[in-house]
Amino acid sequence: MADGDTWTVGRLLQWTTQYLRQHGSSSPRLDAELLLAEAAGCTRIELYTSFDQVASEQVRARFRELVRRRAAGEPVAYLLGRKEFYALSFRVTPDVLIPRPETELLVVALLDLAKSEAIEGPLRICDLGTGSGVLAVCAAKYLPQARIWAVDQSAKALEVARLNCQDHGVEDRVQLVLGDLLSWAAPQLQFHFILSNPPYVAEAEWLNLPPEVRDYEPRQALVAGPTGTELIARLVPQAADHLHPGGWLLVEISPMIDQQVQRIFQQDGRWLLGPPIQDLARMPRVVQAQRR
Repeated sequence: MADGDTWTVGRLLQWTTQYLRQHGSSSPRLDAELLLAEAAGCTRIELYTSFDQVASEQVRARFRELVRRRAAGEPVAYLLGRKEFYALSFRVTPDVLIPRPETELLVVALLDLAKSEAIEGPLRICDLGTGSGVLAVCAAKYLPQARIWAVDQSAKALEVARLNCQDHGVEDRVQLVLGDLLSWAAPQLQFHFILSNPPYVAEAEWLNLPPEVRDYEPRQALVAGPTGTELIARLVPQAADHLHPGGWLLVEISPMIDQQVQRIFQQDGRWLLGPPIQDLARMPRVVQAQRR
């Protein structure tokens, strides 16, 4: 990307796509478009109407730095400071996991069950391990009669969640809680739904994760312990103590630990397991468990 050359928007995208592909990006064209739109202060769609426009040196300098960091492995979401999730835009920082499409299945399950259950009064929903707050915000946004508790052990993550609640105008119905699972909750506090995307990566799996995950995303939000089921094993009995009879626990899991997780629920004896929700690869991704 020599300074003396004429760099139009189209040429920048073409060159950068090839460059990022050579540096291991799985979506080089999309990455190039997102980063150039960020550098230029416009939308991706606007890039398509300005392919022949020459990019200013200021835009090129900003774009060059973003591309350098992306080629080194830094995730696009952290470079942009935001990520789309369930048709909404959320702030993200290296203090929180980057929201992934699989986690949207938790929102779909919640909304489907909430519509089918005859619940009197306001819904009480708890999001355990809220991170950036995507589940809590979506619950509040799409279930306006609900009150949500968003819980995380990380104060920095809760700050990101707070900002996202403010951005989406739901801060009055989302209570942020610094705590470990449900250890903070009084015995009489009962929920209709508990959601969680807990850490479920086993220690041995950690080293095999893609470098852009392993090197940049918070390890404590990914790794549960030697088996990957440690957090879920603690969560299941606590959730049973704090769900109304007939209430639901919805948990994202790795397909690799599906059988172990089912045994955890069965050993507790207070649950009726529904069919797991499958992801696009037809693998079990979300456990649906109803409190007896």
